[in-house]
Amino acid sequence: MRSTTKRHRYPAVAGILAGSVLLTAVPSAATTTGGGSGVGDPYFPDDGNPGYDVSHYDVRVAYDPARPDRLDGDTTVTATATGRLDRFHLDLEGFQVSSVTVDGVPVRSFTRSGAHELVITPAGRIAKGATFAVRVRYAGKPVGESWHRLTNGGASVTGEPHSATAWYPANDHPSDKATFRLTATVPDTWTVIGNGRPGPTTSPVKGRKTFRWYEDKPLATYVSTLAIDKFTVRTSKLADGTPVVNAYSPGAVIDPESEALLPEIIGFLASKFGPYPFSSAGGIVINGEADGGGNGPPALETQSRPTYGGVMFDASMVHEYAHQWFGNSVSFSDWRDGCIAECVAQYTNQLWEEKGGADIDTGFYADMVEQSEQDPGFWLVKLYDPGQGKELDQALYDKGSMMMHALRRTIGDAAFFGTLRQWQKEHRYGNATWPQFEALAKKVSGRPELTGFFDAWVHGTTVPERKYLYPGSLGRLR
Repeated sequence: MRSTTKRHRYPAVAGILAGSVLLTAVPSAATTTGGGSGVGDPYFPDDGNPGYDVSHYDVRVAYDPARPDRLDGDTTVTATATGRLDRFHLDLEGFQVSSVTVDGVPVRSFTRSGAHELVITPAGRIAKGATFAVRVRYAGKPVGESWHRLTNGGASVTGEPHSATAWYPANDHPSDKATFRLTATVPDTWTVIGNGRPGPTTSPVKGRKTFRWYEDKPLATYVSTLAIDKFTVRTSKLADGTPVVNAYSPGAVIDPESEALLPEIIGFLASKFGPYPFSSAGGIVINGEADGGGNGPPALETQSRPTYGGVMFDASMVHEYAHQWFGNSVSFSDWRDGCIAECVAQYTNQLWEEKGGADIDTGFYADMVEQSEQDPGFWLVKLYDPGQGKELDQALYDKGSMMMHALRRTIGDAAFFGTLRQWQKEHRYGNATWPQFEALAKKVSGRPELTGFFDAWVHGTTVPERKYLYPGSLGRLR
């Protein structure tokens, strides 16, 4: 099977017992603490919270698919205050919060505000630079858009741009990344899959199992995941010993040939981008939704273990694994920067085709030019800062992958792939902006005049001039 187009939606996963939540600074009536609700993302102004930086989530959940209207959570978020905190926010949708403590001390108050704000007033001011742990206990019916019940009775949580707040309290913005530990208890006939490496599975009481997962590299909250089903789990290792865990819902396609391709795909991408950034790999293949919607969530780049709907195949695997470098290891700073992830990942599908012998110039690129000529709206969306509601517009996949190929033909393979590798070195496990990518491409290529190229392709809303549309070997298409 072949596919070069990816469209995100916001599916869901099942619940479990959670562990810890993060804070945000908000001005108190008496003292201004330099915070508030929202980190200032121009597209999602209420997302995230300033005033602190999260270093770790410890999420503990308990869920019984026979009682789908209840998830019990106990989440602890460890953070460092970037300002004095008299009050702070966490992002959490729904649930009844039963208790909140800061460093083990019950808080003075906690209240709900807006669509997803949990406003916390600690017993005493948190000093700037202090590291603290916020523990939130909660229960109730998961209501977030990313929580999806599956046909078999289980659940899956995935979504972009939102996912985390459907099952644990968080500083829900890609700019604040943290390591992540999941401890999930379910009936013993069910299995839980999460991000990172698996820990020990135990049976705390008869009829129950507790599963543990740990992601040791920082993740953005929207690429955290929880999947509960009667999975078939297949394990292996990459050549360097990295564990590979593939999990399949009942009825999902188990394709050994696709599994066997994964080491080759990771090796191919590493040759282009640099070393694989995570300590585990694999895939979660979900099948069926209780609401009758398709085979489950569409493919999404959940960190270290992408989630697929119904089947795992080469084109989808290449795209989602490209995101492990572009989007997950190096994440964007805000939602204007989606091209950092999607333009590159979509173009990676063309690199995979090229590896198989395809001529990208006369095949993919020529076809896309023809498509653009038949679609008057093709060029109307900018690739950087496309506009609120367009942060994942199809332009990032179509026009964006064309732009990446045109850039490659403009500066040559050495500078193009050198830019991609240097980007990973400079920003590994952190965040960066699209303007920084443009600056790096100019530096690595020694071509400051690339400003004109980026103005035409990334910031423009009309067909690029012919010198930018047909650079290098693309000139044969004129």
